[in-house]
Amino acid sequence: MGQKTKPPQIGVAVVGTGFGQKVHIPGLQEHPRTQVVAVYHRDLAKAQAVAAGHQIPHACQTLEDVLALPEVEAVTISTPPFLHYEMAKKVLQAGKHLLLEKPVTLNVAEARELADLAETQGVVALVDFEFRFVPVWQLLAEYLAENYVGKKRLIKIDCLVPSRADADRPWNWYARQEQGGGVLGAIGSHIFDYVHWLFGDIKCLSAKCSTAIPLRRDPETGEMKVVDSEDTCLLMLELADGTPCQICLSSVTYQGRGHWVEIYGDRGTLVLGNDNQKDYVHGFRLWGALTGKALTEIEVPNRLIFAKNYLDGRIAPFIRVVDQWILGMEQKEEFANAPTLRAGVYSQLLMDLAQISHAQRSWVEVSHDE
Repeated sequence: MGQKTKPPQIGVAVVGTGFGQKVHIPGLQEHPRTQVVAVYHRDLAKAQAVAAGHQIPHACQTLEDVLALPEVEAVTISTPPFLHYEMAKKVLQAGKHLLLEKPVTLNVAEARELADLAETQGVVALVDFEFRFVPVWQLLAEYLAENYVGKKRLIKIDCLVPSRADADRPWNWYARQEQGGGVLGAIGSHIFDYVHWLFGDIKCLSAKCSTAIPLRRDPETGEMKVVDSEDTCLLMLELADGTPCQICLSSVTYQGRGHWVEIYGDRGTLVLGNDNQKDYVHGFRLWGALTGKALTEIEVPNRLIFAKNYLDGRIAPFIRVVDQWILGMEQKEEFANAPTLRAGVYSQLLMDLAQISHAQRSWVEVSHDE
């Protein structure tokens, strides 16, 4: 019998060396179908240091240099949000496949333009909405699809973490709303995506944003600078089926309860939660109860469990996103569970509408065009 031929590896460039170095590079290097062939940082010395540390052949300080490399077939982008639109546009115009971090852009018009461009270019463009690929979240989706809770009565979501609770944490782009900073982009983008994934369209929403720490010190000048991005946001949603959904987000809550999703229906209740403050993937558990019964933990079946776990919990679900990315490249089609740029558009639309609602102090309707 002839020996099986290994499928060729796909050459990927990593743009962004913060989250990119923590998650993208190790995830792509672990995946059997991808090879990291280039890394970008605007400071060439830093790009070279990252490349040397991870045995990456090419270090680039411009995106044009990255895209000129013939071995680059696909690009991941994990730079701050205010850089996403221009960078993603260049990647798509060059005909490269794209894996983009959230929030995808600074406004929904930019997000729509990128999604349209990806479709015109015939490339696969996904967003790293990794909660869809965490085993216990996939189990939750299955229970909901089987109508475990029956007719939904209430959805309650909390994400209360201390990542920005220290007032001495320095001022940077995260403090600036115009650069995509704030808890809506950091956490809300994920929540808007998985609410749509798990529960369907949203009819209308109301939002109240606030900033508990209004000044932070600029590490370069030593000056105290204004923080105009929100660190807390209270949201109310009405789903298309009429179900009310209450969401509380904060990045300034010492000893916050972590990330919890509670679904109450006329047949039963499902509760998914994680109080691990240091890793937003490791630690999730799922409990369920039919009417009149006590909540009991639901075991995740082996078929959903990660083949391998990593010290950083974000790597394993990222690898599953890459799985979908590669399948799309090879079969030239989108998959039902793949978070395409259209999913990023919908998430961005809801973030935009939340800011409008806050400014107008009113409920706003959600378009279902996406």
